[in-house]
Order: sequence, then C-alpha cells, then structure tokens
Amino acid sequence: MIDLRSDTVTRPSEGMRAAMAAAEVGDDVYGEDPTVTALQERVAGLLGHEAALFMPTGSMSNVLAVRSLVGPGEEVLCESSAHIARAELGAHGAYTGLTMRTWTHPRGLVDLDAVRGLFAPDLGPFFVRTAALSVENTHNFAGGTIQPIEVLRELKAYAGETGAGVHLDGARLWNAHVATGVPLDEYGATADVVSVCLSKGLGAPVGSLLVGSADVVAEARVWRKRMGGGMRQVGVLAAAGDYALDHHLERLADDHAHARLLAEACGLDPAGVETNIVVLDRPDAATVVERAAAEGVRVATVGPRTVRIVTHLDVSSADAERAASILSRVLSS
Repeated sequence: MIDLRSDTVTRPSEGMRAAMAAAEVGDDVYGEDPTVTALQERVAGLLGHEAALFMPTGSMSNVLAVRSLVGPGEEVLCESSAHIARAELGAHGAYTGLTMRTWTHPRGLVDLDAVRGLFAPDLGPFFVRTAALSVENTHNFAGGTIQPIEVLRELKAYAGETGAGVHLDGARLWNAHVATGVPLDEYGATADVVSVCLSKGLGAPVGSLLVGSADVVAEARVWRKRMGGGMRQVGVLAAAGDYALDHHLERLADDHAHARLLAEACGLDPAGVETNIVVLDRPDAATVVERAAAEGVRVATVGPRTVRIVTHLDVSSADAERAASILSRVLSS
C-alpha cells in the first residue's frame, strides 16, 4: 500500500532510530534535557529569533504562538482555509477566548487589500480589535502553495504600522525554503512568532517548535505545562528532529518532483504544484478514495469534493510512478 494521505504517516528511518536511542536526556520540565535545549537553540538560530520551545504537536504550538499576540476578546485575521481556522478544532477560541475573521483566496495566499479592508483598530467598546495577522506557509488545504516572500515582507511592514503582531504557521516552511531557496531566517524575519513542524516532510515521529522572543517562549513554556504538554526525558524525540534537519531537509525536493508527477497523472498542470501537496476538485471525492485504496494507493478527502495527495520520504520514485499509473486509471474510469 502506497500511503499518500499525508506526510505525517512517515516512520523513523534506521539512522533516525539510532540517533534517538543514543540521545543524551534529562528532565525537560526542569529545563535539563541537553538534546532538547540544543535543538531549540538550533531552530531559533535557523529562523533568526531569540528562542524556541519544543512542542508535542503543531496545533499546541500554533495555539500558544497566536495566544502570545492575541488576548481574550481580540481577533486574529487569517485566510479562510488556514489550518488554525479549519483544522485545530476551535482550540484558539476554546483556550484563548479570541475570535477570527478571514479573507478568502483560491490558492490560500495573502491578499493585502483584503487584510487592509478587514483590519479593525481599537475603535472603543463596540468593536473587536485586530491584534494579529496569521499566515500559513506553505498552505496545506490550498495545495502546498508558497507565500511570496515579498508579500510577507509587505504584510509585516503593514502590521508594524498598525501595531498588530504576525504569526507564521510554518508547519511546512521547510518545503517553502527548499522550493524557493529563500533562507529560513528571511522567512523568520516576516513574523513575530513562528511554528515549524518536524513530523511532516522532515519525517520525525513527533514534534514542533514555537519560535519567537525569549519572553514569548518563557510564557509559552508555562502555558505548555498548563495544557498538559510538559514532557520529561524528551531528548529521544528531539534527537529525531535534529537528525531530520541533518539528513531530510534538502531531499524535500524529491517530494516536490514526485508531487508534480502525480499531478500530471491526475490531469493537472504540474507547474501549478509548488511543493509536496496535490489537491483535486472532484464531485466523486469519496469514490476516488475508495477506488484508489482498492488498487493499493491511499489518498484522503479534506472536503466533500476535495481529494488531497501528499508525497513524503517514505514514497520512493518507483512508488510515485506506480501511484501515478493507478490514480490516472482510477480518475479516468
């Protein structure tokens, strides 16, 4: 079975398992796990920020990152199909008491005119104040699209003028970096807080990091514990992330090539696939998923008429070619 449902289905390689087994550990709730500390310092440096905090999940990282910018009764603006709005089970409102308003773009991109139209300064006791702007890069449900760095810089400048903060949901920021060549610290400079994930394209079994100022990270550490996310000898997981950065970053380009191959087999223009996600608009989405599985390829629905196909390091070139042949046949039948 070739599993293309998500890049979260990857399994640790033998080299990664060896690194995990050999990791030096300590109690991270006390701040004493040296492997976690080293990973946090490494990722903060890569993104050009002061500090980082290892998190068990990307959703927790996003919730605490947005919470650092938006208080109860304030709002964050984001694209309507952004992960924080659509796929985190309302956690932001449940934990923080914030609200969201959204703009819509067919490829999930930042629409500066729409942001300016939605933005609400402090207008007194009758209106919700916009406290932050959130961007997802790459954009999951729009098909792994990349936010142009020039637009992100413009958004950050606008936020600076208005006093709003910027959150970057960079779960797959590594893919954007490899696809464009834009340095990670240049992406990091476009946001006040960033979330990055290790357990998607990089292939670690668990883990994300919240990246920002030392003060933001210190407060997030308290809230991580408050939400049940305090972890003890977690260096065995941090070691997997460190190994992934050493061995699995540049190879993301292979996943992007495989995604373009699959897109072409599905009747799409491969030039429109920027990273490792292919999205199909099909009225028979559930049937496509069922037929593909019967022939040995797992894909997923992420909407009533939306099929998502995601490549990753456990899908070889031979797997991609076989999946392309099967999906072409399924979609034409």
